[in-house]
Amino acid sequence: MKIKVKLSLVSKLLFLLLICTAITVKAQVLQDSTAAKVDQLFSKWNNKTTPGCVAGVIQGDQLIYARGFGLANLEDSTINTPSSIYYMCSVSKQFAGYAIALLANQGKMNLDEDMRTYLPWMSDFSGKKITVRNLLNHTSGIRDDIGLSQFFGLGTDGMLTQDLALRILKKQRTLNFSPGEKFSYSNSNYVLLAEIVKKVSGKSFRSFVDSAIFKPLGMTASAFIDDHSEVIKNRAASYQMDQGIYRNAVQNVYTLGDGGLFTNIEDMAKWVSNFYQPKAGAANDITLMTTPGKLSDGKSITYAMGIDVNVHRGHTRFIHNGGLAGYRTVIAIYPELKTGFLVFGNAGDGEVYNKINQLAELFIPDKSIKENQSAIRNDPVIVLKDSMEMKKWVGNYIAVNGYKVNISYKSGKLYANNNSELAPEAAGLFHMRARSSVKYTFSIDPKTSQAQASLSSPVLAKNIGMLRIPDALLSKSMLQGYVGTYVSDELECAFKIEEKENSLWMSNKGNDPVRITPAGPDHLFMEGGLLNHVLIKRDAKGRVTGFEFNSGDTSGWIFRKI
Repeated sequence: MKIKVKLSLVSKLLFLLLICTAITVKAQVLQDSTAAKVDQLFSKWNNKTTPGCVAGVIQGDQLIYARGFGLANLEDSTINTPSSIYYMCSVSKQFAGYAIALLANQGKMNLDEDMRTYLPWMSDFSGKKITVRNLLNHTSGIRDDIGLSQFFGLGTDGMLTQDLALRILKKQRTLNFSPGEKFSYSNSNYVLLAEIVKKVSGKSFRSFVDSAIFKPLGMTASAFIDDHSEVIKNRAASYQMDQGIYRNAVQNVYTLGDGGLFTNIEDMAKWVSNFYQPKAGAANDITLMTTPGKLSDGKSITYAMGIDVNVHRGHTRFIHNGGLAGYRTVIAIYPELKTGFLVFGNAGDGEVYNKINQLAELFIPDKSIKENQSAIRNDPVIVLKDSMEMKKWVGNYIAVNGYKVNISYKSGKLYANNNSELAPEAAGLFHMRARSSVKYTFSIDPKTSQAQASLSSPVLAKNIGMLRIPDALLSKSMLQGYVGTYVSDELECAFKIEEKENSLWMSNKGNDPVRITPAGPDHLFMEGGLLNHVLIKRDAKGRVTGFEFNSGDTSGWIFRKI
């Protein structure tokens, strides 16, 4: 039986008012003045002729601002919208980190277990235990697979896939450093974590993340993809500026865990709110994922499990960015304020990253403690009357990893690289006049009588030790001692050193010869080559037996001379 209810005019009006009020609350949007300020931040890309970006602001569980700027595809003039699908680059890592957190809290795995418990095919690296936690915190010492692929080579399709990355990693026998010694970002860590998720869960990484994270959050437009031939509807294409013209920037990395996520602003807004209102997993999973790691010596780092944890404007912030080809992505969450920001770009423009902090200035109250400048103590400066106390440190200093600095003396002062004045604090101790927290300590090695320097800075995990390398003219016969082929068994690649017109040149099958600039007999520098610095290795008789590729975070990679 149907019951008809007749509403009075007043009742109808009241009912409509309640409905409209409910809709207004649900569809809460920014005030026009605030929205205009956000629009202004992205005005550079607000046109219909160039690629641009998409942006989102989340408060609570609401996406209160979402807009696209510029074009998602230049060839058919498709505009960027909050529904445009973007490749997330390294922002993908937090999903691998969260997948591991879910499995660990379910008792299915142990973060402090040797990674080889789950990946027995990986090298034991001469007995150096690498834990799952080392992978999560980027403290494993494993070299970056994307960098390694430049030497190993890509497949016939020109792509670095998950399978190819694993082939490369299975061949590795040495590390950049001992596990837990320091933080050093490496995509390989998260490629391996995706494989651990697969092993422990019994599902493909794509399937596990979809069932454990995407489906509970209603992220229907999101997927991890490692097949470059897969059709992705509504995808924003990737571009980079070249001599004033935008050109296609090919995404040729299709690995999982370190990257691989395709999604949009609307879906990622749901992920942002999961950090403070979890629907996929629980609060203890979020806590585990966002707990910063520690080094072997107990020192804390800011990186947790696929997300960096810091304090910004006086509030805890979870943040990560990414970049590949023309994609630039960044996410920031302020969990205490239940607020988050998303910016994804497809123009190869690094300015995208700056927009996160500019958005925070509009929405995040500044509770940071301002330093009292008058209370800041300046580092002491002494007067060295004897110029020899400074002149004796003049020369070129080089670290094992190729970092080098020139110390010169002029007009009674020491300078680093000819332009940074060094002020003396004590005998052998100097700081940069423009930045007193950066210090150089000079001394003489009592065993070798060789001058050495130690560079310290707040941004360095550990001091950089350097030796003074005397200038040396290498005779033709000495140059001939370097000539030969140098091979790496770990990557099945080779480089040649040749002597031409009293100079050394390095080349390999994929790169033209580049001139070598020796610094002393054992440091070789190459401008524009794949190997920009190598350290020569010798036998007991001083003969060249090979070299180590040591540059930046890469160290100890052996090439033997044949």
